[in-house]
Amino acid sequence: MALTNKIGIMVDSLRMPLREGLKRSKELGADGVQIYAVSGEMDPANLSASARKELRSYIESLGLEISALCGDLGGHGFQDKTVNPEKVEKSKRILDLAVELGTNVVTTHIGVVPNDTSSEVYASMQKACVELADYATSMDAFFAIETGPETSAHLKSFLDTLGSKGVSVNFDPANMVMVTGDDPVQGVYMLKDYIVHTHVKDGVRFAEVDPREVYGALGYEKMSHEKLAQMVTDGNIFKETPLGEGKVNFDGYFKALQEIGFKGYLTIEREVGLNPEEDILKAVRFIQQYK
Repeated sequence: MALTNKIGIMVDSLRMPLREGLKRSKELGADGVQIYAVSGEMDPANLSASARKELRSYIESLGLEISALCGDLGGHGFQDKTVNPEKVEKSKRILDLAVELGTNVVTTHIGVVPNDTSSEVYASMQKACVELADYATSMDAFFAIETGPETSAHLKSFLDTLGSKGVSVNFDPANMVMVTGDDPVQGVYMLKDYIVHTHVKDGVRFAEVDPREVYGALGYEKMSHEKLAQMVTDGNIFKETPLGEGKVNFDGYFKALQEIGFKGYLTIEREVGLNPEEDILKAVRFIQQYK
């Protein structure tokens, strides 16, 4: 069965100014783009109503759609109840922007979901996500949690407590391979009711690692960015690779997405590498082999 999903590109992965990146994404073969909308020119606070209309028109003039906005606010996600009200409000403004630009998906990291479901951090994350889920549902939209910090089974158990699917999943198979060692193919089946957007990324894990070392956690001192970057570069923990060069089983991954009836975007993200344009072009061609 041939893939019919549209191909997206994380425009920020191209490491060039936004409009240049949008144009280049189209040239590389994308149907749509994912854009960070947290700071700078894409911060909702910096985009007037007229600027939003103009940007949407420009994207449409290129023959592109927005597959999703990225609204990752960092800082351990929604683990810290003292800053959650501010973060929740900003997340809502990012969702407002997304809808105005023609997409109903905002991807984000919410922090590592604790194993202890009775902990204060778990409760703080749950409360924030229930509020975001309700807001998204009211707009027929989704906040999509990116996979990686926890196993698919644990993430599903958390999502099942939220009462709606307004908070759903942005499925990234490489994060699962690199960090938790979870099987992305089985993860697709596990999270099938929640997947609204996906990443197409590859990687390999060389050693087990506590997800808190990678993503951080409230009250947990993660290793420094410099040390983590060095260990990743040296290949002591994990490594993001060009598509087809890592351990993601793309035959199984794409088949699983088809079998659960996923019709959304396959969005290419490339966070490392010296020549992201070249890697992204290869990724587009890699996906096209399945069409």
